Amino acid sequence: MALLHLSGVTKRFGALLALDRVGLEVGRGEVHCLLGENGAGKSTLCNLIFGVHKPDAGQIDFDGRPYAPAGPVDALRHGIAMVHQQFSLVPTMTVVENLMMGRAQAILDARQVLERMRAIAAEYQLEVDPWRVVGDLSVGERQRVEIIKCLLGDPRLLVLDEPTAVLPPEEIGAFLTVCRRVADSGRGVILVTHKLAEIQKVADHTTVLRLGRVVDSVAMRDADMRQLVRAMVGHEIQAGDGVLAATLGLADAQPGAAKAVRQVDTGVAPALQLERVSFRDAQGVTRLDDVSLTVHAREIVGIAGVEGNGQSELGAILAGLLPVSGGSVKVSGTDVTTASPAEITACGAGIVPEDRHAVAVVNDLGIAENLCLHQTRKYTRFGLLDRGAMSRATSALMREFDVRAPGPDVPMASLSGGNQQKAVLARELSLDPLKFLLAAQPTRGLDVGAVEAVYSRIQAARDRGLGVLLISSELSELLAVSDRVVVMYRGRIVGEMAADPANREAIGAMMSGHVHA
Repeated sequence: MALLHLSGVTKRFGALLALDRVGLEVGRGEVHCLLGENGAGKSTLCNLIFGVHKPDAGQIDFDGRPYAPAGPVDALRHGIAMVHQQFSLVPTMTVVENLMMGRAQAILDARQVLERMRAIAAEYQLEVDPWRVVGDLSVGERQRVEIIKCLLGDPRLLVLDEPTAVLPPEEIGAFLTVCRRVADSGRGVILVTHKLAEIQKVADHTTVLRLGRVVDSVAMRDADMRQLVRAMVGHEIQAGDGVLAATLGLADAQPGAAKAVRQVDTGVAPALQLERVSFRDAQGVTRLDDVSLTVHAREIVGIAGVEGNGQSELGAILAGLLPVSGGSVKVSGTDVTTASPAEITACGAGIVPEDRHAVAVVNDLGIAENLCLHQTRKYTRFGLLDRGAMSRATSALMREFDVRAPGPDVPMASLSGGNQQKAVLARELSLDPLKFLLAAQPTRGLDVGAVEAVYSRIQAARDRGLGVLLISSELSELLAVSDRVVVMYRGRIVGEMAADPANREAIGAMMSGHVHA
């Protein structure tokens, strides 16, 4: 008997048919992977299982009994836990305080929670400081807290919606080990991912959703990986097809293929110039130490490194969100060391931050308002916003960047993660003037189709003369997209190499701190 069984499950949001007669079975001791592009219905399906939404039709059974949770709390009582794409932590509270929430007893015992947290962290390699305030953690560290929070409840079914999207490469293997151990203990695991390498390592069964319908469902012992790819993206992908192949984990490049050396534009001021930049946080800890870097026009420079080695702080400084402690920052020859975010934008810098939900979009505002945030004066007439002009301009950008939504006035929060990211990219790449682009973790949580679209846009902008600084924890993507790669370790740049797949091992060694003198 299956642990979880869905039959004919349908869910509508107004005119949108999000799930269409979906059937799914998850067995005890099984890791069941869900594949599909953004908007395919994966998150909606996960949220139905966790009680966030209720199905409009169909039947759900859990552990052999009809299952219709009144909400997430009811799902937790049944033994179902979920890690969402968007964090559910309180940023002003410590890690331990967040873990204690929702576990109220007559007397709350922080020591028991702390001991259990440390045991889980040690067993599954999910280390995080229990006393740090969540708002001060990196995105990857916050994801670890979410995973620990689920495991504290010892669930019978663990639902994971793109959990590896925010993990650095060396932690993904450990996390997949977590999934395998949870399943081997007799529990079920639903894992949403778009990485075939991850599926091959951990999945027992894989189901592919497309436009809200199940288009394929196979046991992995019988799986044809390329058929899964075709079902997911709708066309054939060769192992050497650059970004898509790297994103899927098929290969870094065709054997023997070498990138052509690009000629950068040195006849103009560098798109970005950092000179001996340092940053100390509120506790006096040095997060960036003497960082010097030049990004020329017509090149993409990738920043590789394990999360927590200064990349987040560097991105925040370039966005004007953190002050430097020393050194200087120039965009296209203009000193922006102490500039505000608006002043940095006016100098020709487009910023795609790593946490789009926190600093890139206003979820309660419409798409048009979000896409026109940087140029409201352009749409102001007689002191009032010309919303008609904003909607027309936004509709054009939505078509150009394939932002899929019912219209320009729907709330940004209603978009899938991939469509939100494409909207942010549309806004930043439509800046005028535009000389430099910071793209920090631009494909985090995106499906393969959205990844291809994002990088195609970034590479096209580079070819038009833009200088790009690309920060990503996905080394395969950095090697596929960048022209050269610099490595950060403990707040310093410790090396630079051509973005050649042949250099993967050497770059990985530098990311781990193994730097040859």
